[in-house]
Amino acid sequence: MAIDLHEPLRRYWGYDDFRPLQERIIKSILGGFDTCVVMPTGGGKSLCYQLPALISNRTAIVISPLIALMQDQAAQLKEMGISAAVLNSSVAWQDQSSVMSKAAQGAYRLLYLSPERLAKPETIAWLHRVPIGFFAIDEAHCISEWGHEFRPEYRQLSNLRAGFPDKPIAAFTASATRRVRQDILTQLQLHEPHKYIQSFHRSNLRYLVKQCENGREQSRLLVAALRAHAGDNVIVYAPTIARVEETVDFLAEKGIAAIPYHAKMDTRARQRNQERWMSDEVRVLVGTIAFGLGINKAAVRAVIHLSLPKSLEQYYQEAGRSGRDGLPSDCALLWQKKDAGLLAHFIDAIVDREEQQRAWDRYRVIRRFAESGACRHRQICLHFGETPKWERCDMCDICDASPAWLTDKADATLAVERPARVRKWADAGRRQPAEISAGVDPDLLEYLREWRRGVAQRDNIPAFMVMHDATLEDLCRKLPRTQADLLRVSGIGERKAASHGAAILFALESYRSGSRATAREESKVSPAEETMRLLSEGRTFEEIAQIRERRLNVVIDLVAELVERGRLAFNEKWIPPGRRMQIEDAINRVGSQRMKTIKDALPPEITYGEIRLVAAQARHGSAAVDRESQ
Repeated sequence: MAIDLHEPLRRYWGYDDFRPLQERIIKSILGGFDTCVVMPTGGGKSLCYQLPALISNRTAIVISPLIALMQDQAAQLKEMGISAAVLNSSVAWQDQSSVMSKAAQGAYRLLYLSPERLAKPETIAWLHRVPIGFFAIDEAHCISEWGHEFRPEYRQLSNLRAGFPDKPIAAFTASATRRVRQDILTQLQLHEPHKYIQSFHRSNLRYLVKQCENGREQSRLLVAALRAHAGDNVIVYAPTIARVEETVDFLAEKGIAAIPYHAKMDTRARQRNQERWMSDEVRVLVGTIAFGLGINKAAVRAVIHLSLPKSLEQYYQEAGRSGRDGLPSDCALLWQKKDAGLLAHFIDAIVDREEQQRAWDRYRVIRRFAESGACRHRQICLHFGETPKWERCDMCDICDASPAWLTDKADATLAVERPARVRKWADAGRRQPAEISAGVDPDLLEYLREWRRGVAQRDNIPAFMVMHDATLEDLCRKLPRTQADLLRVSGIGERKAASHGAAILFALESYRSGSRATAREESKVSPAEETMRLLSEGRTFEEIAQIRERRLNVVIDLVAELVERGRLAFNEKWIPPGRRMQIEDAINRVGSQRMKTIKDALPPEITYGEIRLVAAQARHGSAAVDRESQ
């Protein structure tokens, strides 16, 4: 008897139709076949194992390397009324014992495990008591040494076939070359697997690559891009933690609100910033590559890289976090020559010769991508083993699709331009972005976003778990007045209608009666002004770093910049007199331009921060002398 897959899709997820390949993948898993799925970011991979787990009445074991992603997915499933649990190092021991006991009784439809947990012999022994339906391996490229995110602990997954020979294994990845895909099949010992490989051509993304002559040009283009995308959700990837914080402060000085995200932040602060961005409270997030995996936000209009990624796979995955809703979006890579030198330095430091060679191979590919004059989309497709029938994409800088902000005559006040490809879609009879967003009252959308933020804060969950952006937009179009009307809104299933329906209908009625979103006050005090105020209060650099939630070297760099520009007077108390004299002497001998040259001329106990401050004072003095002599 054929299973009706659309009924649970509508009932739990609130969707009427599957995305491309989803239904076929689900049927393969339910049919007991090993399955290998390569589907770009935003293609809907998680549904492909969540729905069969729901209707099979057995437990799907999901292996994921990301603790935060496991927790988010399990919490989201619980919100939908689907039993799920997580078992990893972040779970308290007494809770782990409870989860293991319940799992053995078949209490969960999905159970998320880390690969480290699965590597333990006692875990395998316990799993034999769990009524397992199938195994789902997320981020499956991590099993391959040829993959860009190889994780040794993933190699243990090769034991699954021996331990559970009758259980289907489904492997999922967003970015795997042919070589990596073959390695996945071999390592997991998939038996005559059903393979589903979606096209790597993301036709709504506009790839823009620009080699910047220096940091000043890169900063100018970043500001131009963000002003062109004013009001849009944007991710900016910076190469280091210090660069993340410096960029956030730099943007604040330019009147652009942005928030940082990196691994050295306090966990609570990092989660708070992610939530502020997810709920549209702040539109620009500047992060390291630690940000983004598992982030479920479809309406990201631009992803901007400020350095050369380690591999084309990494770039494809990170850039692919834009435009998941199918609308035109920008993927800008603003790199400098020094990025290549830094990558080469780290590759040279790799001890394992085979891994070093693989790193060099990845380096050559991403360098060729950045410097080549060939269509960007075509390069990506060819790299992943797909041969397009077309030569031009009309959606990259090589194919004459560069926006005005990327050119030398960039006007930072320009609105977002519609790329050439979008105009061609119109000629082909496809839907225009304006038609896709038709009927969405922006004031109502902001009012519903404010309602969503309130619910998320009350329930202490991410805003996207309450409701996705696309669902809020569909609410604006359909303007439901009854519970039955709510069930016709995309993304609202029975459980969501039951838990939030009354509140949604009340919010809509309040808006009709004149209620509007509360205007949010952004701080008008710039990082420079706040830092100078704290210094005037007698605060130390360490105290300022703590107050401003910045790393110490970032605060010192900002102070040095203010000194160099003449906005702040150098304070002799910042550095012991003896050290200051040593630094000044070194600067007189080797000049004030290159920090490393000065550092090499000084005792090791003298820090870069101290050198930076004294050098800033010297440069300011030199600039003043130059002005007087003119």
